[in-house]
Amino acid sequence: MNELLVAYKYRLYPTKQQKQAIHFTLERCRLLYNRLLEERILAYKNEGNSLNYYDQANSFNERKQHIPALKQVHSQVLQDVAKRLDKAYQAFFRRVKSGEVAGIPRFKPEQRYDSFTYPQGGHTIIGSKVRLSKIGDVKIKLHRQPQGKIKTCTITVNNGKYYACFSCEVERQHLSSSSKQVGVDLGLMHLAVTSDGETIESPRHLRKSEKRLKRLQREVSRKKKGSTRRKKAVRILARLHEKVANQRKDHAHNVSRELVNQYGLIAFEKLNVQNMIKNHHLAKSIADAGWNQLVQFTTYKAESAGRVVVQVDPRNTSQLCSNCGEIVKKALSVRVHSCDHCGYTADRDVNAAINILQRALAS
Repeated sequence: MNELLVAYKYRLYPTKQQKQAIHFTLERCRLLYNRLLEERILAYKNEGNSLNYYDQANSFNERKQHIPALKQVHSQVLQDVAKRLDKAYQAFFRRVKSGEVAGIPRFKPEQRYDSFTYPQGGHTIIGSKVRLSKIGDVKIKLHRQPQGKIKTCTITVNNGKYYACFSCEVERQHLSSSSKQVGVDLGLMHLAVTSDGETIESPRHLRKSEKRLKRLQREVSRKKKGSTRRKKAVRILARLHEKVANQRKDHAHNVSRELVNQYGLIAFEKLNVQNMIKNHHLAKSIADAGWNQLVQFTTYKAESAGRVVVQVDPRNTSQLCSNCGEIVKKALSVRVHSCDHCGYTADRDVNAAINILQRALAS
């Protein structure tokens, strides 16, 4: 396949009436989602049947006769609600089969349902506005034009801000071939160290904002639950968390772009971050580093550019001598790899990065 799905996200500036229409649509979608989930649960409990997407989507015309409010929502947006629930169930069945913690689909409270999708039609970009069916012409900040063929449009509400995310099918734009190869060791002292000896520092955005975050969290705790002041305090706290997440995301985009532009093969460790953050001494630092995000961004950029990203087994990459293959045991506090067997000496993280690259090449 020569096409690739790329998402373009833009800020929306709806009027007061358009905001009401967006929230009305969100609430109708949320209530429909919960109703469809309840029907699936009851069908399984009472009859032993599993309803699928088509069983529920085919009932929408009849539902509109009993619930006139559904007529004020674009028909394909309603169909996507059924598709969203079906995807949740498919993921649930997959986790059951693979022996993972299943996590059955749950009913959605108002604060956990923040988006709806036009899967095919119902949306058109006209100049500086996007025309949304049943909502109107909403002002959009087009900081760049979406490329390729627009497949879907998702409207999201986050911390009082409105966004449109277009999923577009675009042609792959391969970069000129590169024979350079690199192993990348992810860490906490530095975000990453490469097998070439380059160090990529970690900005530690969460740590830098930690003092202010704690103060805002205390302000939320002091407010009475359900009060207007508490809601305002929660919104201010959420916006700071959003800013930290955006800063981390921006840094990951910049680093991943540099790696993809420079190297033809990029090798990472395949880290189980979910298990690693169970260590309460390191959890905050690991989350702040954003390793998974960096690997994810590098992978999709590499796929578009014709590069290769490989993830390898991380076991003993720090203990193994990259020169002779002997195991050299050392504590985490020891930052220099020194092999008594062959005399090779190198920075601990550089040695690990070389081992990661060697494993990628061997595989």
